[in-house]
Amino acid sequence: MTTIHPFLWFDTQAEQAAALYTSLFPDSKVTTITNYPEGAGPQGESVMTVEFEIAGQRVTALNAGPHFKFNEAISLYAETRDQAETDRYWNALIADGGEESQCGWLKDRFGLSWQIIPEALPRLMGDKDPARAARVLAAMFKMRKIIVADLEAAYAG
Repeated sequence: MTTIHPFLWFDTQAEQAAALYTSLFPDSKVTTITNYPEGAGPQGESVMTVEFEIAGQRVTALNAGPHFKFNEAISLYAETRDQAETDRYWNALIADGGEESQCGWLKDRFGLSWQIIPEALPRLMGDKDPARAARVLAAMFKMRKIIVADLEAAYAG
């Protein structure tokens, strides 16, 4: 059976990234660590790949050196239940060198882009009333981290 899952290229931080991600999200665990043959890894790194599950999604992380870097052309999208969950993931992912962007986007300390999006955002933006949806969209454009109360206030008019 064919499967598709993210494969992420890291310089030398695959194991640290997998540890962070699996510590944050439920239904997550490291499943396999594969090592390079002695002396073959980039910058003396011994770990080649780390396979893990994050919220039940299989992911492979590769330590392959500094040749390629993450950019915003790809991100991991985490839909959250409420503001508390949004805040928890947001704060944990920007900690230790991550950076906020806009409209619910951030980069974690490894340079991987994330979208931390409360379920309220697509629900409110999908309203059949175009004026309400437009107000929600306009409110989102002013945000870094998504604030549910501000979306709801915009929705209400």
